[in-house]
Order: sequence, then C-alpha cells, then structure tokens
Amino acid sequence: MTAYQDQIAALEQVVGSNQGWNAISPEYAARMRLQNRFNTGLDIAKYTAKVMRADMAAYDADSSQYTQSLGCWHGFIGQQKLIAIKKHFGTTKRKYLYLSGWMIAALRSEFGPLPDQSMHEKTSVPALIAELYTFLKQADARELGGLFRELDAARAAGDSAKAAAVQSKIDNFETHVVPIIADIDAGFGNEEATYLLAKKMIEAGACAIQIENQVSDEKQCGHQDGKVTVPHADFLAKINAVRYAFLELGVDDGVIVARTDSLGAGLTKQIAVTKAPGDLGDKYNSFLDGDYISSADDIANGDVVVKANGKLLKPKRLASGLFQFKPGSGVDRVVLDCITSLQNGADLLWIETEKPHIGQIKEMVDRIREVVPGAKLVYNNSPSFNWTLNFRQQVFDAWKAAGKDVSAYDRAALMSAEYDTTELALEADKRIQTFQADAAREAGIFHHLITLPTYHTAALSTDNLAKEYFGAAGMLGYVAGVQRKEIRQGIACVKHQNMSGSDIGDDHKEYFSGEAALKAGGAHNTMNQF
Repeated sequence: MTAYQDQIAALEQVVGSNQGWNAISPEYAARMRLQNRFNTGLDIAKYTAKVMRADMAAYDADSSQYTQSLGCWHGFIGQQKLIAIKKHFGTTKRKYLYLSGWMIAALRSEFGPLPDQSMHEKTSVPALIAELYTFLKQADARELGGLFRELDAARAAGDSAKAAAVQSKIDNFETHVVPIIADIDAGFGNEEATYLLAKKMIEAGACAIQIENQVSDEKQCGHQDGKVTVPHADFLAKINAVRYAFLELGVDDGVIVARTDSLGAGLTKQIAVTKAPGDLGDKYNSFLDGDYISSADDIANGDVVVKANGKLLKPKRLASGLFQFKPGSGVDRVVLDCITSLQNGADLLWIETEKPHIGQIKEMVDRIREVVPGAKLVYNNSPSFNWTLNFRQQVFDAWKAAGKDVSAYDRAALMSAEYDTTELALEADKRIQTFQADAAREAGIFHHLITLPTYHTAALSTDNLAKEYFGAAGMLGYVAGVQRKEIRQGIACVKHQNMSGSDIGDDHKEYFSGEAALKAGGAHNTMNQF
C-alpha cells in the first residue's frame, strides 16, 4: 500500500474500534495527519538536524553541493520563499532559512526599531522560529489540500489514471519545513542564560544555533565598529551550554555555528585567565597591545600588568576600561578562535569579514584546515558590503597588477552607473554571479546566506508601489506593478484568501459538518477570478 493508503488503513482500525465514531472519516483524518507532519518544534529540530548533517556530508564529498539561505523576519516571508523555491526548482534540497538577530532587533522588538546590539527581548528569537515553522507547516497543509481536492475530482470523474498520479504526488510530497540557522547573538548573558535561551530555540524547532564571541552586554553588529571579544574559555563555556541544551532535548546531532568577530574587533573587556605559558589564556593575552616593562617604576597608579610571552606586559587600557589588541593581529586571532571552537564542540565556523573577498577567506581557512582538515564555514553574503564597488575594485586591482591598462577607470568612483556596460563592470558581475560556487570550492564555505535581504526587498517594493500608486499611475501602479505580475508569474498569494487558509478551513468544515458546512469558497468568492 502507499503511504496515504497506509494512513487511512491505520485510522480505519482506530475509528472502527471506538463505538460512536461512525461520523469520523478515516480518510479525512489521514489527510489532516499528513497535513500536520510535525507535531512539535522538537520533531522539527530532530528532522532538520538530520537534513543538515546529510548536507554537510554531501558537501565534504563534493563542494558544489553547498547550501544557501535568505534571512526572513516574518513567517509569511519565510513561507513565500519556500513556496517560490519549490515552484522554480521543484525541490527545497540544500535551501534553508536564516534567522537574523539584526532583523529581530530592527523589526520585531516591542521597543520598536533597535540597533543590532542585543537590546531586544531574547524571547522574540524562539518566537520567530516558532512563527516561521507555523507558516511553513501551513504551506504543507495548503499544497496537500490542493492535491486532496484534485484526488477527489479525479475520483468523481472516474479517471483512475489521474487519481493514481495525484496519489503518487501525495505519497512523495516534499515538505516546506527546512533547517533554520538561528542567531543567538552573543548568548544574551552568561552561559546559564545562553543555555536557557538555546533550549527555547530548540523547542521552537531550531536545529542549528549560531553564537558569536563578543561580550554579551557590549555586542555590536558584525559590520559596525566597537566590537569587544571575550577570552576563549568564556566562549567555549557558551558552546558547551548550547550542546548540553541540544543533548538534553534529544537533538543529538544539533549543529553549532561558532562565529568569530575578531577580524574587526580590536578590543577585549578582560584579560584571560592563564595557568601556564602557552595555554589558551596565555595565547589570548599575547595579542594584547601594550608595553613590556622591566621594573615597578614603569607602573603608574591603576595600571594592570600581565605576564605574557615570558615577559611583563602593561596592556594599553582605554578610558572605558577596555583593553586593546595589537594592530594587525586580527587574522591570527581569527585562526586561533576557529581552531579552538572546532576542537571544543563547534560544527561549523562563521568568520565575519569586512569585504567579500575569496582570497582573504581562503587564506584563513587554509590555515585552519592545517589543524582541522574538515573545517567549513557558514558565510554572510552581507548587504553591508557594497558588492558592486567591491568587485569592480577587485577587478581593477587584478587588471592593474597584471599590467592591463586601467586608465579609463576611476577606482574610487567605480560605483557610478557610467561604468555599468564597461568590460570591467561586466567582469565584476560575472565574479559576483559565481562568488558562492567559487567560494564553496576554494574557501571551504558550506553555507551561503544573506542576513537581511527581505528587509531590503520589502523596502524596495514598497518604495516602487508608493511612487506609482500615489503618483500619476494611480491604480495602474498596483495593477501593472503587482497584481498583473503575480498572475503571470504564478505567485501563490495572488489568491490571498487561499494563502491565508480559507480553503483549508472549508475542508475542515466539510469534515466536521458534512453537507451542513457553510463554506467560503463557493461560486461567489471573487478569488475565482484568478
């Protein structure tokens, strides 16, 4: 029997063994069960963790099998993304969701828009995970509901071949539920706070948690100044806290993404504890900027002195009480951070860079892989980068180094539209187009994500609609710019009543009330125009 028929058969036994359940249809109950494949967030976390682990193994065997995601700030946005992926590519394989702390702060906090500094309510993180999966499960229910209606129509028409084909689609249905890589920022407090929040995130469905090595109460966006890192022992305690949360909840293969902000972080809040020369604390302290001293005469009131590299070092301390790292030490600190994280329970790395440059990423990854051969990255294809300018300047520099004449170009002004059709601009666009595949192959990037793309697309589309609708185009601004395109591109939500669950509700009314059901989807429903 097929999976669908197996479900019906099992429920026939249940219904038949209970007196008075004669009004219950085993087939309708089977449909509802299939439309709600995941009963809890933990069911989702366990399922998606296995998906992600299989994808990691596939990437290890073939770097062209990298994965991707887009950041989503609302369940509807995540849902439409997965519906679009299934429509255009026929599968959701290797396509994830990213949950961005930046977008929660900017769009989902009860305080209103906030900067990415962990000031938003930490409960909003698991709340958004749960919301995203609620919408993805509804996408499953909606698509399966359409297939069930097709099955009923084929049966009513006596078309057994069509009925068999539809039933095959039901049996081989691919869920919209995919892994979410969820941002826990710097852990929202000490390691106990990190553990408690991680549990809530996992219970909501997260199979992968990304955590960064910044000081929790000094946290800054990865692409802003003023970042302050913590000693390795502090960060590893939080990695342990997340792993314990996964294990406690039975998600044994949960994924931890350890992010280092050391490339752009020039400050630390504390000097690391060290017990012996060359230990992890000593290595951290060796990066401190300061002056070596030979006697107590070199120490002023309030100065701090630490023994590092076998000498007495007086670290430079700012008026804020923070300590400075040596200029130019960022890459070495990143490499040490990454090796240490992988050796102490992390599964994937995230190196926050200041530009999208494959050579820069590869240099660090190659050094990491000398110690941990299987190291691989999650990489932020950030909207904070000016991709056009960065890549045009990369081409400019490469051509100049190769002796090619670049006198027709002003390197500082390469963003200008006047260059858009030039040979340099076209070459830059080719490199942007292949950036993800090239970086996956050359720089160990397993997962490419864009943190806040849907923030920008919402702003752009709203700007375009406002300009047209409130301008000379009037209603044509909406019709030509939105609805006509929705219809012709087959955008599911053009039938917004269906998208919101109206047809699912009608199905349930029929299950519950039979012929007495008062349904919304009849002949007078204007959605029939689409």
